[in-house]
Amino acid sequence: MGSLFDGIGGFPLAAVRHGITPVWASEIETFPIRVTKERFPDMIHVGDITKLDGAELPPVDIICGGSPCQDLSVAGTRSGLAGARSGLFMEQIRIVKEMRAADEQHGRTGVSIRPRFLAWENVPGAFSSGTPKGEDFRIVLEEICKISCDTVHVPRPHPWPWQFAGRIILGDSFSLAWRVMDAQHWGLAQRRARIFLIADFGGLTAPQILFEPESLPGYFTTCPRTRQAPAAPAGGGTESAGGADGLHHADPRYRVSDSLCGKPEG
Repeated sequence: MGSLFDGIGGFPLAAVRHGITPVWASEIETFPIRVTKERFPDMIHVGDITKLDGAELPPVDIICGGSPCQDLSVAGTRSGLAGARSGLFMEQIRIVKEMRAADEQHGRTGVSIRPRFLAWENVPGAFSSGTPKGEDFRIVLEEICKISCDTVHVPRPHPWPWQFAGRIILGDSFSLAWRVMDAQHWGLAQRRARIFLIADFGGLTAPQILFEPESLPGYFTTCPRTRQAPAAPAGGGTESAGGADGLHHADPRYRVSDSLCGKPEG
């Protein structure tokens, strides 16, 4: 796994607890780097994300990143993806594209092209950020989908807001799912809701990863501290409908038509 916007190593910590090796991390702040060098001495520090070339990084199966949230947060400036900090999300997209292109040039095909998985984490304010309202999250979804298919278009769920859980599937080789989770239901004594988004560029496992925890290693039925069951998605859960435009963003049964990717239907 490679970790972008690494902070003090939240994604690497989760990785090692589930048998995944954190290979490298990108971070620019001195104190967080000191923490992760102590906690993960074998993890390579690659520096400023804006100066990285995905084709030159050690290839990894998973790239994780929680791009800066200040411009998306309801407590921030609401500059959205146009802001200098939250706009760094596009650097994450660029690096994934560069690494996958380099892997293809080296002869890897299909599910073996790295990274196969992308994980993105951010504040729920992303659902309402941008003009028109919610445009920034639409861009996030579309840019990730375009890594798999550069002609895809993801519509907004107008006139409804973005739901707190949903999925997009393109054909048989790409899936994306998102879900809002709150730390208070996962063993922490604070409310801290965050969007978690998974993309699988080689298959249909993204909804399984987010919506079927029983299928994952280390699954537990209750939180060890609070003894609460893991939180269900808010806003109607995974069964609530999205919008009249036909893209039911919160319905895990919905499949985006292959025609959205420039392919004939059928």
